[in-house]
Amino acid sequence: ETYMCFHQKYRTHDGTCNNLQHPMWGASLTAFERLLKSVYENGFNLPRGIEPKRLSNGYALPMPRLVSTTLIGTETITPDEQYTHMLMQWGQFLDHDLDLTVAALSEARFSDGQHCSSVCTNDPPCFSIMIPPNDPRVRNGARCMFFVRSSPVCGSGMTSLLMNSVYPREQINQLTSYIDASNVYGSSDHEALEIRDLASQRGLLRQGIVQRSGKPLLPFATGPPTECMRDENESPIPCFLAGDQRSNEQLGLTSIHTLWFREHNRIATELLKLNPHWDGDTIYHETRKIVGAEMQHITFSHWLPKIFGEVGMKMLGEYKGYDPSVNSGITNEFATAAFRFGHTLINPFLYRLDENFEPIPQGHLPLHKAFFSPFRIVNEGGIDPLLRGLFGVAGKMRVPSQLLNTELTERLFSMARTVALDLAAMNIQRGRDHGIPPYHDFRVYCNLSSAQTFEDLKNEIKNPEIREKLSRLYGTPLNIDLFPALMVEDLVPGSRLGPTLM
Repeated sequence: ETYMCFHQKYRTHDGTCNNLQHPMWGASLTAFERLLKSVYENGFNLPRGIEPKRLSNGYALPMPRLVSTTLIGTETITPDEQYTHMLMQWGQFLDHDLDLTVAALSEARFSDGQHCSSVCTNDPPCFSIMIPPNDPRVRNGARCMFFVRSSPVCGSGMTSLLMNSVYPREQINQLTSYIDASNVYGSSDHEALEIRDLASQRGLLRQGIVQRSGKPLLPFATGPPTECMRDENESPIPCFLAGDQRSNEQLGLTSIHTLWFREHNRIATELLKLNPHWDGDTIYHETRKIVGAEMQHITFSHWLPKIFGEVGMKMLGEYKGYDPSVNSGITNEFATAAFRFGHTLINPFLYRLDENFEPIPQGHLPLHKAFFSPFRIVNEGGIDPLLRGLFGVAGKMRVPSQLLNTELTERLFSMARTVALDLAAMNIQRGRDHGIPPYHDFRVYCNLSSAQTFEDLKNEIKNPEIREKLSRLYGTPLNIDLFPALMVEDLVPGSRLGPTLM
């Protein structure tokens, strides 16, 4: 295995060979690691709560949507007095360098080919999020929200039975686990080539239309019409193409992707001036190395200290150099629950400010109008107003009683879907889909007290109203899903995380 690596001068696009002793660790399209053994309803494949009446520790699991409306959704938000909205935005961009779970290969029921968005059943790969009877959404006639299970590793879950063994279902990370700017360059050679400008031989990335200001935008993605071209009334601008397929999810993210593609081309142009003898490949790879280093520096020197605070940074300690015995693979718990803490930092608006930090004529954008809408960058002033809005406006503070703004729980991708999604309910459902053990198991793993009653949670969840809601929803502390529990914990002073996350 190790022989495949030694001839390589630069980082691979797919993350193989980063670790010469374990060339597949952290590579794209490998299984997520786990901190704790998975927990499935039948021990190896079915999500907890898939049979609504089945009891776990004496209680049925609550519907994720009910947990969202009772505990998580909020109209009110508290501004962060210390940090701007860029704290959230860097976190999302970083996440899209680290992990992307491979979705089911089809969104249609295997049994009869019906699309999962038109059925409310749990026939694979559909795992619809049911809407409780007294939910405000029921008035609109919706019984469930679209949800499809993640793709299993071949030979895990149901496919393990074909191989005469029982191996619990595992999920696949489509990205490299390293901070290597794969969100700029892609996580495979194929993706990387699609983004490069191979015609010029100057090591550049492809650019799209150039604005009046002279600044280029990302190239457009080719192929069939996408979620960015939804409506005849909107401008027919297709999605942008970047190193990660989620670059159009919302305009703040799209602007950061645009900034980094420009940064690559800026550095490549400088390197060519200094090294006119270099060929396009050399310039591309040397630039990529610098861009990856910039991202690591911003993350470790500027972003993490704000998230972890002094206490957390002390716990982390100094960097001690590359350790080939550490498996760098992203853990399932990190991707599916822990790192989603960033959802609690999202403002309901994307602010757009001109050179004087005044609102632009087109105004600020409620979040649901910023999902998959690249036309607003093309037609409404480019990325500068959005970037000023990110670093010129306070971020949202995570208050345990104000978690995800209703833009995310009631209007997620509402322009692109018939039934708007609910990010909080999806996070909980995804945790169950991936067999993530309940919060209680992680308390024990992290050396916090074992909680037999809801009162036992009072050190980490001080608000009695929240403990009361958890009790009404779950009946026992042993059943609480990991994501909502991590979110309602009080922050460790000086940090943006609760004790279990820390």
